[in-house]
Amino acid sequence: METAALGFAALLVCAFLGLPLGLTMLAVGVGGFALQRGFAPALSMASQQIFDLATNYDLSTLPMFLLMGALVHRANLSEDLYSACNAWIGRRRGGLAMATIGACGGFAAVCGSSMATAATMARIAIPSMRRFGYADSLGAASIAAGGTLGILIPPSVPMVIYGLLTQADIGKLFVAGIVPGLIMIVAYILAIAAVVRLDPASGPRGPHATWPERWSALWRVWGVALLFILVLGGIYFGVCTPTEAAGVGSAGALLFTIARRQLTWKKLAESLMEAGRTTTTIFVVMFGALVFANFLTMTGMVTDLVAAIRALNLAPITVILLICVVYLFLGCIFESLGMMLITIPVFFPIVVSFGMDPIWFGIIVVIVIEIGLITPPVGMNVFVVKSVVEDITLGTIFRGIAPFVLASLVVLLLVVFVPSVALFLPRLM
Repeated sequence: METAALGFAALLVCAFLGLPLGLTMLAVGVGGFALQRGFAPALSMASQQIFDLATNYDLSTLPMFLLMGALVHRANLSEDLYSACNAWIGRRRGGLAMATIGACGGFAAVCGSSMATAATMARIAIPSMRRFGYADSLGAASIAAGGTLGILIPPSVPMVIYGLLTQADIGKLFVAGIVPGLIMIVAYILAIAAVVRLDPASGPRGPHATWPERWSALWRVWGVALLFILVLGGIYFGVCTPTEAAGVGSAGALLFTIARRQLTWKKLAESLMEAGRTTTTIFVVMFGALVFANFLTMTGMVTDLVAAIRALNLAPITVILLICVVYLFLGCIFESLGMMLITIPVFFPIVVSFGMDPIWFGIIVVIVIEIGLITPPVGMNVFVVKSVVEDITLGTIFRGIAPFVLASLVVLLLVVFVPSVALFLPRLM
């Protein structure tokens, strides 16, 4: 246990110094293992873990979904999504911010990345909201919060990684995220409604659209529905595996981009490079996480921790709530992917030992990571929005983010206390 604690301390110090997380976990894992068993066994363990993960067929799901999101982004689908949502609800007070949430949800269904969703929608929504007199705090916060839907509404990169780390069914994880994702969209819209009710000037009414304009705008986003049906429908009805669905989704995104006459050789190269860079970054972090997890297992920390928690005779729901509190605290310090990779090897055995559903726990993990993306001081989505709209201060965005954090916590508690919210659809598969 002491060796594991020293390993965690070294990892935290390196993280605060700004060193690359993947390489840090790899170095600490190999170093700690070597101190216990010798350098030759440590190097053998690390090379075997990296080889096993790199040759895992399911891992090909990740770059395919990333490529799908990159291609859809370059097809300029996000503008049509925003226009469609705006045409239907923009005339309401706070409607442009609500439309932003809806557009983020639609884009998340074909993207899988929260930061990409936030960055894309910030370029589109902020100019419109400013033109109609929206407060920057509400506008920027709605984008940062809406961007978090990118990892909850499938396909989701964190769900793929969670499935690979825990051997949970990725297809069931995707399906389990649908209902909580829709509830989260409604919760965010209600949060906006509450804000504009208390401060009507923060979200004036937008322009009124005629019925023909609404239907025309809705027709232009048929690509989102088609890709969503191809990917999630194929998995749900057993037509294809998640890996095959990822290939279908990326091929569909390519054809969709061609059909919209948005594909050029330059955009294709940019999409491939973007997916490749992101995949490489995630792979390095995952390699380091696996080696670090093996080091923790070798020290006996996980086994001792499970035994200690079981000795307390806590109810399973109490254990889950305690884990959520730890995640919420870590979310204020760590980047979301790194936080998940560090904690899953520790928390997952505890959850399994209490007989709790791995799919349900996976959705809980994604939601608490989602909350971490918008909480200070390290809320990554807030920094993404700030980087796109440079004249908005971080303080302004964080002031507007509180109602969305509260809405996220309500949805988290709903999923924790009513597991069927997440498990209803997977049980029908």
